[in-house]
Amino acid sequence: MTVLVTGLPRSGTSWTGKMLAAGGDLVYVNEPLNPQHPPGRCPGVLRATVTHRFQYICDDNAADWLPAFRDTVALRYRWLAELRANRSPYDLARLLRYGTAFAFGRLTGRRALLDDPFAVLSAGWFAAALGCRVIALVRDPVSFVASWQRLGWTVYFHELLEQPLLVRDHPELLELRALVGSQDRLAKAAALWRATRAILERTPGVRVTSYESLAADPLTGFRELYAYAGLPWTPAAERRITRACTGSSRAGTGFAWSGLSRTAYRPMDSRRALDAAARGLSPRDAARVRALTS
Repeated sequence: MTVLVTGLPRSGTSWTGKMLAAGGDLVYVNEPLNPQHPPGRCPGVLRATVTHRFQYICDDNAADWLPAFRDTVALRYRWLAELRANRSPYDLARLLRYGTAFAFGRLTGRRALLDDPFAVLSAGWFAAALGCRVIALVRDPVSFVASWQRLGWTVYFHELLEQPLLVRDHPELLELRALVGSQDRLAKAAALWRATRAILERTPGVRVTSYESLAADPLTGFRELYAYAGLPWTPAAERRITRACTGSSRAGTGFAWSGLSRTAYRPMDSRRALDAAARGLSPRDAARVRALTS
């Protein structure tokens, strides 16, 4: 059974995905629905055209997506399609990395793990249509907004609102229209958090998991997630997770892509990371986020 780890960007999906893959039973696939960074828009990994961030997939447009995702979760890599799309040495390196990982995974009976925050609004479809075990990470809203503020990120709500099927199925997104074109990045991030949390809470087949609870007690939390995903909890997995969650990242190191998978994950002391999660937000701004997301 395929595992999907999702949640809004900067909610701990890369960390969670890497820890689930630490047991050696999954092939990690990073963000196939990312419209900007590979492996998004890589036909070898997902032979479908991604047009929006938070692309919405449901039964009404499944004909465009189901065959492609069936190949992805079955670890069938489209070598020829990827070769035709290659443009640089980096493309070739990525082709070899994912192509060999998919082939080895199929030979050894491994399952796919999709780590994709851009699938968060389509989580119900992945659970129902593909039979995925879906784990959705939700981060404390103040910490979430603070992380986006530190990175200078914003959200463009037109990418959500111009998807008619998404608005039809999740009408709470219509409330975001008031912030289209707004320069208030804090309010926009808070609104996105609130709408996404409401959608996840009523989506069947999704295990909503608190990032803070997982970070505070990673061994207990990941042992439970391994059981939910049908993964064996082995001494090797426990050792790897312990090392990865009790280390320390270099002081002063900001957000950076790493490796061919373009994942933001890096080893850390997960408990200590919680202490500085709201860094960069003033008490006044933090109180405003609480009010906007309550």
